[in-house]
Amino acid sequence: MYFAALLARTEDGWEASDTELDDVETLSDLTDLARDASMDEDTVLVFIEQEDAWFGVVRVDGEEDPRIFVSNASAAARSSYGEILLTDELLGREPEAEDSIAALEELVGLDGTEDDEPATPGHSGTDTDHATDDDDDEGPDADAVPAGPLGDTGLLSDLGLPEAELLMLRTDALAEIADALGAAEVLETVR
Repeated sequence: MYFAALLARTEDGWEASDTELDDVETLSDLTDLARDASMDEDTVLVFIEQEDAWFGVVRVDGEEDPRIFVSNASAAARSSYGEILLTDELLGREPEAEDSIAALEELVGLDGTEDDEPATPGHSGTDTDHATDDDDDEGPDADAVPAGPLGDTGLLSDLGLPEAELLMLRTDALAEIADALGAAEVLETVR
């Protein structure tokens, strides 16, 4: 079960709206959705929560790049909405690295190197074994998503929620965040 909401800061305080993420496929789509909810390019927060498994906060300030925090990256990686937040940049990967790795693995399968045959003439099997071992060691690590928090832990500091408190949140995190921001009542109206 997911919950998603937008909190937009206005001159009169925070305004909340629940939001459907059915048409959101990328972080860019989510950022556009947040900007559409903003008046005068004020701060907009997008909350996404999967029932006690993980939560994410995306902060959009005008035309600046979105700032992202995810409470548990490995849990979020198993969620279609979490995958939107876990960008290559956030994970420290080169863009489209997964596509390149898949293409390389396909080539390896075509040329027989998985059977310890030399990839090119003049190379011994030992060199290929060593290269294959290195590739195997780096492959899972390159794709691994860290367990626990990931992203900008200070994205709410100036709004009343210090980094240390954000990192300690577990259950009912979005209500606690909204309370720290002075927006608990408006968030409750869309829950």
